[in-house]
Amino acid sequence: MENFREIENKWQKFWDEHPEMYRADDVSDKKKKYVLVEFPYPSGSGLHIGHTFSFAGADVYARFKRMQGFNVMFPMGWDAFGLPTENYAIKMKKKPQDVTKENTDMFRSQMKKLAFSFDWSREVNTTDANYYKWTQWIFIQLFNKGLAYKKEMPINWCPSCKIGLANEEVVDGKCERCGAQVSRRNISQWVVKITDYADKLIDGLKETDFIEKVKQAQIKWIGKTNGVNIDYPIDGDSEKIISCYSTRPDTNFGATFVVIAPEHEKVMELTTEENKKSVLEYIEQSRKKSELERTELQKEKTGVFTGSYCVNRLTGKKMPIWVSDFVVLTAGTGVVVGVPAHDQRDWDFAKKHGIEIIPVIKPKGDQEWDFVKGPYLDIDDAIVFNSDFLNGMTVLEAKEKIIDYIEEKGFGKRSSNYHLRDWIFSRQHYWGEPIPMIYCEEHGWQPVPEDQLPIKLPEVENYEPTDDGQSPLSSIPGWVDTVCPICSKPAKRETDTMPNWAGSDWYFLRYTDPVNDTLISSQEKMKYWLPIDIYIGGDEHNTLHLLYSRFIYKFLWDLGVVPKEHPEPYFKRISHGVILGPDNQRMSKSRGNVIVPEDVSSKYGVDVVRMYLMFMGPFDSTMAWNENTLMGVKRFGDRFEKVINEIKNDIFGSKHFIVNENEYPEFLGVLNKTIKRVESDTEQFKYNTAIASIMELVNLINSLRVKEVVNNPDQSHRNYLVPSVSSVKKMIKLMAPYAPYISEELWLEVWKNENNKKDIDDSYKTVHVADWPVADEQYLIEDKIRVAIAINGKVRDDMEIDIADQNNKDQILAMAKGSEKIKSWIGASKIIKEIYVPGKMINFVILLDK
Repeated sequence: MENFREIENKWQKFWDEHPEMYRADDVSDKKKKYVLVEFPYPSGSGLHIGHTFSFAGADVYARFKRMQGFNVMFPMGWDAFGLPTENYAIKMKKKPQDVTKENTDMFRSQMKKLAFSFDWSREVNTTDANYYKWTQWIFIQLFNKGLAYKKEMPINWCPSCKIGLANEEVVDGKCERCGAQVSRRNISQWVVKITDYADKLIDGLKETDFIEKVKQAQIKWIGKTNGVNIDYPIDGDSEKIISCYSTRPDTNFGATFVVIAPEHEKVMELTTEENKKSVLEYIEQSRKKSELERTELQKEKTGVFTGSYCVNRLTGKKMPIWVSDFVVLTAGTGVVVGVPAHDQRDWDFAKKHGIEIIPVIKPKGDQEWDFVKGPYLDIDDAIVFNSDFLNGMTVLEAKEKIIDYIEEKGFGKRSSNYHLRDWIFSRQHYWGEPIPMIYCEEHGWQPVPEDQLPIKLPEVENYEPTDDGQSPLSSIPGWVDTVCPICSKPAKRETDTMPNWAGSDWYFLRYTDPVNDTLISSQEKMKYWLPIDIYIGGDEHNTLHLLYSRFIYKFLWDLGVVPKEHPEPYFKRISHGVILGPDNQRMSKSRGNVIVPEDVSSKYGVDVVRMYLMFMGPFDSTMAWNENTLMGVKRFGDRFEKVINEIKNDIFGSKHFIVNENEYPEFLGVLNKTIKRVESDTEQFKYNTAIASIMELVNLINSLRVKEVVNNPDQSHRNYLVPSVSSVKKMIKLMAPYAPYISEELWLEVWKNENNKKDIDDSYKTVHVADWPVADEQYLIEDKIRVAIAINGKVRDDMEIDIADQNNKDQILAMAKGSEKIKSWIGASKIIKEIYVPGKMINFVILLDK
């Protein structure tokens, strides 16, 4: 398509002037299809190739479903609050509000050029006060239900960036971004009790059609375990106890020490005077490590002795209490019991610090285990010994027996534990949703009255983060100072803002009713549109984003805000793949291997970029950018355009040609099978094979259009394929979701010729709302099949047979023996057995020469 820029500009203008073609109806007799793609963070660098790949895949599906007659909602918006925009704004000396507008305008323009068929009437922006009014409203409901609370918590603090860091952002005790030494700092934070919904989040997965990988990502992150909290009395003061969570109480007769997290409130209480100095020094060192570093299995297990002991009431033995940073306060009770004979971490710790090792499980049968060399860990093939009344039991039997015993004796209680932690919901930064809470000296924390929402983020000149970890909002007295909603006395607003997740956890609901002033969305509209039929996103969001958004939805479901008919927000989750650079490495500016979609589309055209992205491999795989394959796709696009134009000219340009595709049953068979394959593959996101099928069809047409002029005086008959107008339209429709521009252009040309029009008028109906082609079933019946021919079980040839003859064993065997390849393989050997699986395989068993 040599003039692709002209064609793209022409159809962008037309589509902009006819937004109704992509607009979803909230009331419709059609079946609905809610197609959702993760809305982007609008950075200053514009759409990257990952965005383009994901959005193109979603757009193909949305276009396909519209053509199939569905009422398709395919919305777009902006996840625009957060630190990257704030940092960029500081660097550019601009307001985040202005930067956000510039970026969203750029993204929107790029999306339109790439022919993404979003319903822009539903556009949302998390930084719009009319939107975050409802984000604040959700937080107030969480607070009212006891699920949001204020707590002083340790966080990773970077003194250079002046921000709290996630565990994953701390490497070797230093900030991943700037390299500054990270410390642990206690900061008062808002926390949301997502852990109260842990079981619901696991059980709810049964209501979804998520692929197993996604389900397991959710389940693993929640990390539910069942066990028991065991209380150990402190030696010398039996009134004091220390409680440990254990998933392996069957090994408790082998417990020989206890380890407590450095942050635990009882650490100094348990530390004797002579050990205080070493314990305090150790606590200070541990503050410099992230939780991720502390729990890394390969790390050396450090620790110091508190000087205190507790008593294992099963054995009567005293167990030393140590402080070690491999135990974290947020896991279980923040205290673990060590059984070194049956846990590698405990073994390493005990060996290093000279702690007793007592084996209590061993292999079944006569097999012996050398406990001097290491712990025995195979619980599935183990039997309990050295454990009093548990001796001889399997691990599973012993676990149930010991928990019953511990509860009966009052030594502890059954409990469940989760890897999932409560959600830290505070950010000490400017560019985020203000948390709608007020602090009164008399009445404590109170929510802002709902009729005062939204609490708007004030526009300020200075919004840089502060040295003391306080939000920049804390330095605006006119905004901070307010009155208590209960007593009307002077009070203070919360100055922390919400995390990036807050606005993205419910955006899919707002799309259903984006301008509602009184509700998040009407029940009627949510009832119609939910659940989301297809949610397309990256693997990196299969845990936290998916989990947080499911949690907020389930909370709103419990409140009755969303329809009771839909307990889960998403029905199907599709994880798109990853595109690597031409060097098979992750794209990055430092490697110089970044592909900019705008640059490629400017050079080759949008349709080529879209088709290449969908053709380069399975939609969920990891693929490397390949310029040669890209050029192959471009050549295919050119061939498609050329052959359609040639056929159009043959049909409408001359009356001398005999237009009779029925003389070419091979073409009609392939055309209808292609329609069926493209439909099936597009439905299953097998876009690469769908495009390959269209390529095969075009190649067949080219082979059948060999121009051999029959020797007639008037040349009234040319012996080559000229498909009908109906077939040409079907071919264009197959391409429409993948290559919107050239499909629309070719569709227009056919329409003009059919209707004797010189240009578009109001009677023109775009190909993108045309009916998807339906395959003629008579052409889908296979009359031939291929049968494999094996010698002694190894396939050596195959042959084509008529389906009608597949049960004629003698005939099929005779045909197989007639194969030259098979003759050469059999040679002079004797066939001692002939096996035929009808329609599938022949196997000749021969006696080989010695």
